[in-house]
Amino acid sequence: MFFTPQSRDKSVLPHDPLKAIVAPRPIGWISTLSTDGIANLAPYSFFNAVGGMPPMLMFASEGLKDSARNAAETGEFVFNYASEHLEKEMNASSLPAPAGVSEFEHLNIPYAASETVSAPRVADVCAALECKVTSVIETVDVEGAKTGAVMIIGQVMGVYINDDYVKDGRFDVNLAKPVTRLGYLDFGYTDGLHEMPRPGWDGTVHNP
Repeated sequence: MFFTPQSRDKSVLPHDPLKAIVAPRPIGWISTLSTDGIANLAPYSFFNAVGGMPPMLMFASEGLKDSARNAAETGEFVFNYASEHLEKEMNASSLPAPAGVSEFEHLNIPYAASETVSAPRVADVCAALECKVTSVIETVDVEGAKTGAVMIIGQVMGVYINDDYVKDGRFDVNLAKPVTRLGYLDFGYTDGLHEMPRPGWDGTVHNP
């Protein structure tokens, strides 16, 4: 079959398949602090790294929700690693809490102070990345009309890693067990890894 986003036959595909096709996606579990000092926590499935030098992350909000608004107003946010041992807390923090309500407090999720930004991190995460906002982008469609979505890009200023998840000089994903977003109500686990060294043009092998 082929269709445009506007012509999808909802009798055949009642649910939009886009998020299931672009999968798995890392979950951006974003913590922020409002200008009133209220700590916010919410997961975003439109999230990824966008650069390595300097390291930069992005998350996109369909509508100016609390996390995006706080990040835009304060210039800071924290990415918290979404792992299996915290998946219930991560999912619970997606509830549509009213503005001014802290998900940390409402859900009794312990938090810890960050080192380089004011926004806290989830206390029990495997890793967290503290970011300063570099860009706030209101996305537009092909006709130039605003979509209502906002993309927040931040530069990583500080890295927290729980030492228990470092093995042989690497952050061990097998130990950290990330949860990924697959579309609809589906989430995925990491069942195992395998390495594939990248080939060089001269026949050499590139290791990380």
